[in-house]
This record gives sequence, C-alpha cells and structure tokens, in this order.
Amino acid sequence: MSEQQDLIERESPSYASTSFPDPREFQVTAHEALRQGVRAGHRCQMLMAATGAGKTFLGLRIIHEGLRKGRRAVFVCDRRNLIDQTSAVADRYGLSAHGIIMSDHWRYSPEMPFQIASAQTLARREWPKADIVVIDEAHTQHSSWVEFIQRTSAVVVGLSATPFSPGLGKLFTNLVNAGTMNDLTQAGVLVPLRVMSCTPADMTGAATSGGEWTDAAAAERGMAIIGDVVTEWHKYAENRKTIVFGSTIAHCEELCKQFNESGVMAAVFCADTPDDERKAHLREFSKPDAVLRILISVEALSKGMDVPDVSCVVDCRPLRKSLSTAIQMWGRGLRSSPSTGKSDCLLLDHSGNIIRFADDYAEIFFNGLAALDAGEKLDKAIRKDDKDHEPKACPMCKFKPMGRRCVSCGFEVVNSALVEVVPGHMREVVIGKQKLADNHAHLYAQVVSYTRGCGNPETAKGRAAHLFKHMVGHFPDGLSYERTHNVAITKAVLNKIREKQIAYRATAGAA
Repeated sequence: MSEQQDLIERESPSYASTSFPDPREFQVTAHEALRQGVRAGHRCQMLMAATGAGKTFLGLRIIHEGLRKGRRAVFVCDRRNLIDQTSAVADRYGLSAHGIIMSDHWRYSPEMPFQIASAQTLARREWPKADIVVIDEAHTQHSSWVEFIQRTSAVVVGLSATPFSPGLGKLFTNLVNAGTMNDLTQAGVLVPLRVMSCTPADMTGAATSGGEWTDAAAAERGMAIIGDVVTEWHKYAENRKTIVFGSTIAHCEELCKQFNESGVMAAVFCADTPDDERKAHLREFSKPDAVLRILISVEALSKGMDVPDVSCVVDCRPLRKSLSTAIQMWGRGLRSSPSTGKSDCLLLDHSGNIIRFADDYAEIFFNGLAALDAGEKLDKAIRKDDKDHEPKACPMCKFKPMGRRCVSCGFEVVNSALVEVVPGHMREVVIGKQKLADNHAHLYAQVVSYTRGCGNPETAKGRAAHLFKHMVGHFPDGLSYERTHNVAITKAVLNKIREKQIAYRATAGAA
C-alpha cells in the first residue's frame, strides 16, 4: 500500500469509537420517544428541551445512531458561534469525521457523511444528501430549512427550549418534552432562580408595534435607569459572572460604558460585534478566573450560550408578549456548575418581565408544552402592567413573584372546585360559629399542606390524619394524601392546629 493510499485509509470516516457520556434518564426517555414517533409515522418531530437538558448532546446522539448504520446526517445551526461550538462538542464525543458548511470555513469537507451546517449558508447552496436532519434553535424557522424539510424524505428533529413561534405545528407533527425545567432543577442539572425585582424602566405610554414595545422605546426608557442597574449589580451581584440584556445595541453600549466606569470589566456582544472580538470575548469570559465579568447583549447571547458558571442575569429588556425570549434570557444563568460551587442564579429584573410572565412561566417551568400551538398562543398574548398590584409572594417560602405555582418550592394554590369530590365530604366544616373549610376535602388539603411544610416529612401523612380527626372527629376516610394538592391555609385552620400543639405541650409538660 502506498503512503498516499495509507493516508486515505486512515482518514476515512469512522464512527465506532465515540465516547458519549452516559445519558441521564430523561435523555434516554426522550430518545426512545423520538424513535417511537418515527415508528408511528412522524417524519418531522420537535424535541422541547429546557436550557441545560443537553440538546446538542441529544442531537449528536441521534445523528451518531444513524451514522453507525451508514446514514448521512446534517446538524443545522443558525449562528456562526454555534457552528464552532457544536463542532468542538462533536470532536469531544469522537465524531471528528465531519465537515462544516459555512462560508470560508477551514473545515469544509463535503465528502463527509456528517455535516454541521450554517442555516444562512444552506440558503445559498445546494443541500448535501441527508437521511437525518437535526435543527438547533428550530423555533427560528429559517427559510433555508423550512422549505427543505417539506420536500425531503429525511427524518427531521427540531431542537428548542422555546418552540413557541407561529406555524411550527404545521412543520412538525409530534412534540416530545425532554424533561421540564422543574425536572432538571430537581435533578441538579439546573440551579434554582433567585429573583430581585429592581428599579424598573417606566414603560407607561411607551410606543408599541404589533402589541410589543418597540426596541427604540424600550431603550429610551431603559437609558434613564442605567445608573440604578450598575448600582444594584454592585450591591447584589458584584462577585458573580453576569450576562446583561439590553433593548438595542446603543442601550447595550451605554450599559457597558457605565459598568466599565464603575470599575468592572464589561463588553458588548451584539450582532455587529466583529467575529474576532466575539471569539476573544467568549474565550476570556469562559475562563473560571475571567477578568471579563460581564457580557452585554440584545439577543446574540440568549440562545446557545454555554458558560455554566454564569450566576447572574440582568434583564433590562422590557417585554409584554414574547415569553419565549424571556425564558431564553433567564436560562443563560440556570446551568449548574458543580466545579465552581454555584448554587443558584440571581435574576436582577429591571424590566418587570418576571412579574408580567409569572403565571405562564410557572406553567412552562413545571409542565412544558402540551402542544406546539400552545406555545404560539403564549407568545401572542399581551400582558399588561398593573401599577397598583403588589406582586404576591409564595405563602410557603416567600419567593416573589409567585405565579399559579411557586417555581422555588412548588407550592400550588388549588381552587377547591378542582379538589376530587368524595361522597360524604361535601358539607362546610364549621366548629362553633367559625368556618374552617368549604368541605372535608378542603380541610384535609389544608392540614396536608401544613404538615408537608412543617415538621418531619416522614411523619407528615400521619400527622395530617390526626389533625383532621382532631377537628372533625374521624379520620379522613376516602381522601388520598398522595393525590391531595397543596392549598392556602386559612387563619381559622392554623389557629386550630396551634391550639392542638399548645394542648399537646401542656400535657407533655404535666407528665
């Protein structure tokens, strides 16, 4: 064999020696759900995966499965920095035999069966042959792949943390949820969000377009509070690596100027930032001991940014329709970082967004999406500010603002009409002249809520049963502890619980 033939042999693609990390349980479940979707006839499927769920990992795992069977695959990215980021991840997993389709890229190798492609470049070139197409940030709906997936016979998987954009339900026939934000937080993949509602921009009377505030109007109002933004960052987050979101490039540049003047190194990372500067900023910002402490952006950092030790997000971009944009921004700081001891992400909200979107954010946090059309509706709804309404705090853990369910502790206020009806338990519970609850099920839900939040969790079920018996004279027959939701505890019920506790202590003391 000649030296040239030997070189060709050694450089032929091989996908047998990959080294993927062991998948988490929810990733295995999601992958199998996609396989089942294909078997059921769904050629184009959307995988909804929260920030930190490993969308790139899942996409490359799907591709590797096809490559091992002799298939050809394309991974589509919609941003230049995501092309290089995905390529580097593929290399680490042992998928180095890939080409990159992007203008003037040094890794252009059209003969490779695995291609990582820029959506913008694909719009100007002929698509490579593909049996599998994975589309990152699929909610962007770039025309290059939207048209292609409707005429190809390839299996298509879209990846998105926020598949809310109009028309996705017509392109993708099956939605797979790969673990909610709550699931990932409980598993330690994400960290809890801690919120500071800071000095907000006053958006009263600000110009709108299509129901959303215009970028120019949001930037103009935001300029007035930049001093507060810098001051409150130094007060609450001075030692945290931070991403700041502004409304326009000019707004970002002014934020950057004032952060730098305050003695902290900041840089702008926006659409018009030259590529070499972007790469330099990301290299420095990604270091554990980075001198660059703050990156400031309108939207360029809201998708695909992967710096796990970011532990503060400053939201200075007021929105009232685009929940998906808000979720993408806040998600930049939610990845866990065990090596740095990161325990939470601090959100400094100068936009009012966390209050406007509290209910819908809680729904996505706990449940994800039931259908693609549901996401579209969420991004169409206009949220209005209520100047006279004080954001409510969770009655259990005091997290503020609380939506329909607390994203900090999981407490949920359940309307009594939603409590399961149990025969014989439907009368009001009244002791003396004092009403304790709407009915026995409502009373039981209150004592369950109390015992879950106070005392030993292992004895909570038994204590709830005895407290119920103390108030009504019998145990809660037919009422399920496991299926009972937490509810708000009334003053009357809390007083009865305290009476019981006082009586118990007195008896114990006498003994």
